[in-house]
Amino acid sequence: MKSEAMNGQSVKNQSKENQYMGMKGIDVAAVIIGLALLAVGLYLIKTVADPQGVMLALPYVMVGVGCGAFGHGMGNIIHRKALKGHPEIAKQIDIDKNDERNIAVGNRAKAKAYDMMVFVFGALMLSYALMGVGVLPILLLVGSYLFVIFYGIYYRVKYDKEM
Repeated sequence: MKSEAMNGQSVKNQSKENQYMGMKGIDVAAVIIGLALLAVGLYLIKTVADPQGVMLALPYVMVGVGCGAFGHGMGNIIHRKALKGHPEIAKQIDIDKNDERNIAVGNRAKAKAYDMMVFVFGALMLSYALMGVGVLPILLLVGSYLFVIFYGIYYRVKYDKEM
């Protein structure tokens, strides 16, 4: 009986290790892709003499996305290596991440940030309109503002019906 329980634990540990191995591959790919995007973006910034159209922004977007992908992948790799020999710390981090109190605190902070965002976006739209900024940027800002508001309303109604 004990060997069956240990065997089940072994299978559980193996599946967790396989999951981490898959994540390791994704993280290494993110690092490589990030470096490639960064290099190509920097190359385009230096070599394109008179950028037109999409080439005005594309190199900088590539640098930004490349740095983000590199940082995300490298951060996960370093995190995994730091916890490799310390299973008790890894377990405590997992418990803290899934703790109901921590989740509730995080959700409450998100709700406060959403409340603040509504006022900040409203003030920003008003200031853009008063400054005489073009119609397209204002419409994009208003569209994204309304999208977020309606998204919040949708989930408010959905959760009210569930509870």
